Amino acid sequence: MSGYRYGQYHDGPDPLEPPYDVRGALDALGESVLDGSDPSSALRDLLRRGLSGRQGLDDLLRRVRERQREIRDRGRLDGILEQARALLDTAVGQERAELFPDPDDAARLREAELDALPADTAQAIRELADYEWRSAAARETFERLKDLLRREVLDSQFRGMKQTLQEPDPEAMQRVKDMMAGLNAMLDADAQGTHTQQDFDDFMAEYGEMFPEQPRDLEQLVDSLVRRMSAAQRLLGSLTESQREELSGLMAATLEDAGLAAEMSRLADALRSRRPDMDADGWPGDQMTGQEPLGLGDATTALAELADLAELSDALRQDYPGARLDDIDEDAIRRALGRQAVDDMEALRQIERELERQGYLERSDGKLELTPKAVRRLGETALRRVFADLPEGGHGDHDQHDAGQAGEYTGSTRPWHFGDEQAIDTAATVRNALLRGGIPAAGHEDGSSSGRPRVRLSVGDFEVGETERRTAAAVCLLVDLSYSMALRGTWGAAKQTALALHALVRTRYPQDSIQVIGFSNYARELRETDLAGLGWDMVQGTNLHHALVLAGRYLDRRPEQNPVVLIITDGEPTAHLRRDGQSWFDWPPSPETIELTLAEVDKMTRRRATLNVFMLAEDERLTAFVDEVARRNGGRVLRAQSDSLGQYVVKDFLRTRRAGTRGR
Repeated sequence: MSGYRYGQYHDGPDPLEPPYDVRGALDALGESVLDGSDPSSALRDLLRRGLSGRQGLDDLLRRVRERQREIRDRGRLDGILEQARALLDTAVGQERAELFPDPDDAARLREAELDALPADTAQAIRELADYEWRSAAARETFERLKDLLRREVLDSQFRGMKQTLQEPDPEAMQRVKDMMAGLNAMLDADAQGTHTQQDFDDFMAEYGEMFPEQPRDLEQLVDSLVRRMSAAQRLLGSLTESQREELSGLMAATLEDAGLAAEMSRLADALRSRRPDMDADGWPGDQMTGQEPLGLGDATTALAELADLAELSDALRQDYPGARLDDIDEDAIRRALGRQAVDDMEALRQIERELERQGYLERSDGKLELTPKAVRRLGETALRRVFADLPEGGHGDHDQHDAGQAGEYTGSTRPWHFGDEQAIDTAATVRNALLRGGIPAAGHEDGSSSGRPRVRLSVGDFEVGETERRTAAAVCLLVDLSYSMALRGTWGAAKQTALALHALVRTRYPQDSIQVIGFSNYARELRETDLAGLGWDMVQGTNLHHALVLAGRYLDRRPEQNPVVLIITDGEPTAHLRRDGQSWFDWPPSPETIELTLAEVDKMTRRRATLNVFMLAEDERLTAFVDEVARRNGGRVLRAQSDSLGQYVVKDFLRTRRAGTRGR
């Protein structure tokens, strides 16, 4: 045993792990398909609802919207202007209080200088930058204002900078300048192709505490910086024109005062060169509904979160062509909703992946389709639905018990009758003789000297092996695909019925053949895999004439099989196929349409094919037409509700098959 080592498997997925159980997901998907949805819509609905205690996309989307409301209720975006104006007014008021008692003309000149300050906060701060404050308290207030602006403006560009510059420390400010110089140098190196991951790691080792997102590489760092810069632009776009001009001037003056204007401009240019679409939407505004004034950094953070939530909301809706769960950013989910939401999203992704990996779903030209494997399971589900509603013993079969030796043995026997061609069942015959006469002794009066007992047989002892012959049927199901089927809410029932009948023939009567024909303005054959993704046609016309033509060709290729034709429709024929192959529509139906359709009905009658029509609407014209079909053909007209259509069709198919086999 020294050559073996046991431990955790690290070379990929565990090869011994059982496959992910997708039966519940597949059945839920099938329920939507059977109710009339296409596979793409059914999968989208399943992912929206969620499964097995996991949140679905709708739950996550609801939480995103709640989060958006919470952020908007935090406060007002113009809070920094209010705070800056309040501190400025305080400093000016303190200076005036110091100047007022002084009778000197110099004091009056200073008061005049204060009176001439512009209303714009940024311009007023710029003009006071070189002002010699007489009041120590005013000087301190003005320095607090400048420190506040430095922290807020830098925090609007670099999240967390407010905490870094909490105290007015010249060394901390110099460290910020060094960080920006290093960041710009790293971006320049990357643009020239000389940047390495080690360079980034060294940069983060030196300045990592200034980036609370803790990016893993330069690309992630750029992402966070772009998000922050875009949020700052959205903040400006959310203000009035005068507020925007005032705040822009305030930010520019602050950066100049801090000696960071050149480095910040260089950084902005580098980011725009990497992400030229950063300003593609201009400065779209956003509304905040709270009453408390927000600082510039907090307002920028709020708008950055709102932008992320807006993108996340768009991704969670999955309402664009080719949408997939892989499009949803996991980091955005984690930032907005936490770890549990990430786990729920991964569970949804696993459902989507496993349905494809295990062969139930496939994508063809960007379109999601059910595979034959999934359709077979879907048909069995539809069949179980139908049989669950049938009365006990109502499904039966279509055996024929008067067959000859060519039939298959059933395992049963019956007494022999003159003319029977079935083989004698020896064991049953001898048993009857023994039961009638008992076990004979050796050396009977017949003179036998062999010592072996003899059994005397009579005519009544003989039994034959019973056989049956299962006759084959050619089944044609004609399904109306016109838009009225969707308007009346009967389309889902028609699809389920077609799948159930297909499954019934395939699993219980494999010797039969079936063709499903859909018809609207034209008719076409529908394969089993077509049925699951089938939708109604938004066109004018109910071309039963064309459908009967296709069904007739199908039956003519199978003359040895019993013909069974079932028609599901909610309207009279309003279209027919012309000699040039084009469809002709007319409403009310033209006499030619009715005449050609009834001519195909007569052909079906000559083929000995009974047409049974299932009406899904009470319409005077439709009733008159199907009554005429029944009169000409001898078939039946059944008025079925959509919720019982499958039962009607399956029961009628079984009844027709039994009647057909007896008549052969």
